[in-house]
Amino acid sequence: MKNNMIKQIIALVILLASPLVMAQQNFDDIEIQALKVRDNIYMLVGSGGNITVQIGAEGVLVIDTQYAELSDKILAKIRELSDKPLRYIINTHHHGDHVGGNENIKNAGFTLSGGNVGAALSTAGEGATIVAHENVLLNLASDENVSTELWPTLTYFSDKKDIFFNGEGVRIIHQPNAHTNGDSIIFFRKSDVITTGDAYITSFYPFIDMSSGGTLQGFIDASNAIIDLIIPEYGQDGGTLVIPGHGRLSDIGDVINWREMLTIVRDRIKDMKDRGMSLEEVLAAKPTRDYDPRWAGQGIFSTENFVTAAYMTLED
Repeated sequence: MKNNMIKQIIALVILLASPLVMAQQNFDDIEIQALKVRDNIYMLVGSGGNITVQIGAEGVLVIDTQYAELSDKILAKIRELSDKPLRYIINTHHHGDHVGGNENIKNAGFTLSGGNVGAALSTAGEGATIVAHENVLLNLASDENVSTELWPTLTYFSDKKDIFFNGEGVRIIHQPNAHTNGDSIIFFRKSDVITTGDAYITSFYPFIDMSSGGTLQGFIDASNAIIDLIIPEYGQDGGTLVIPGHGRLSDIGDVINWREMLTIVRDRIKDMKDRGMSLEEVLAAKPTRDYDPRWAGQGIFSTENFVTAAYMTLED
């Protein structure tokens, strides 16, 4: 029974993560809303993962692109914020609700020679630069149904990559084996804003993508990394703001509450597993019962899916 359940969950994960499958929704009534986060940083909300937009004299930087069917609406909203050229796209991971619009958004921008944003427009190449961890490329390339036009054009292998754009240092930090094996969180160092992708969300339990190397401990490690970057609010100075992969704009208190939930659930399930309880017995024991009213969702965000993935990814 356990093996069949795991196979079903992994099959559902692979199916739902595909940009092609996710694009089969009806987006006619979806509106793209823009929330000013701080200074020149905006959060766009539509369907799928939240989008971060940084604007400035040098151009536009976008983090994640939602679905291809929403690209025209997304680009129209960006043009309300800035008429500067779109230069960079950063993908937080490879799932379709975050990379589905890569091709369309990329083709609306351009790349300057050698990444020199001060270069003449005559040196520009076609398409914005898509930046992501190498594992994002590998995950997308492993799916023969995904167009190469969605692939990142600039990848990094190390634990971080730095970009200086619009007068601001932008640090891209790899968070291994959290939501996936290719997660990145992005820290706008001057604006004091962090974009997390699905390594942190506010809507439901986390989706631990076991088929792409995701683990519960990786989520906890990512939460700690985010908290380490945050400067709390002090007096009249606003603290670091956090744009989650899904859900509302957050601060340090929200991320700490998320980490506490993950850590307590981990400890409960680990204790049960150490005592020899099977997955079926752990599910029946309901180790998340006090958190379910706040965090339980449907499908890949369900309590059953979360507990199963947590159990399977905890070391014996």
